Parts: sequence; structure tokens; C-alpha cells
Amino acid sequence: QVQLVESGGGLVQPEGSLRLSCAASGSISSGVLMGWYRQAPGKERELVARISSGGFPNYADSVKGRFTISRDNTKNTVYLQMDSLKPDDTAVYYCNLYFVQEGTNYWGRGTLVTVSS
Repeated sequence: QVQLVESGGGLVQPEGSLRLSCAASGSISSGVLMGWYRQAPGKERELVARISSGGFPNYADSVKGRFTISRDNTKNTVYLQMDSLKPDDTAVYYCNLYFVQEGTNYWGRGTLVTVSS
């Protein structure tokens, strides 16, 4: 069983920065995509960024150039550095692990990011 623990959310002013972390416990093999999704009030959950075990990232168009995803395979941890934050980035951010071969998803409980002056 895999468990995910997120940290780093909070309140930040527009144009500010936050760094989210997600540590995974349990059996993590190669071939696992680690990523972040978000869900704003009244909206569907959407992909923010995802990174392969080899370190290849992909981003939603709305965050390209502002957010950076990275991972430390030795710690089974994924990070999301968020810069130049906008009010539209306000959402609950969820950590996600996707085991490609098994087609299995694991989710964290979510951490709230609020961008407001």
C-alpha cells in the first residue's frame, strides 16, 4: 500500500512563491509517474504537472514558465516549486502517483493553496 503525505500549502500574495512537497511511503518501483493535480472550487480536478522516473516533466499550459516539478527518487518525494502565483492558482493541490504498468493511481489528501492580497 502506498501513502502520500503532502506539505507546503498556505496563503501567499499574488506574484509570490510556494513550494509543495509530497513524500511517498511503501513500495515505489520504477515506471512510476509522480505529479500534482489541483481542484478549484466549482471546477474539475486538472493536471498541473507530472514527471517520469527518468525526470522528464510535462506541464499544463497555464503553469508553464511559472511552476517547476522535480523528484528525488532516493526519498520517493516529488516537489512543485510555484513562482509568480496568480489568484487563479488558488485550489486544493493533490499529489498523485501513477503506476504505469498496473494502471493504478494513488492520491494524497490535498493541500490548500490560496493566492490573495
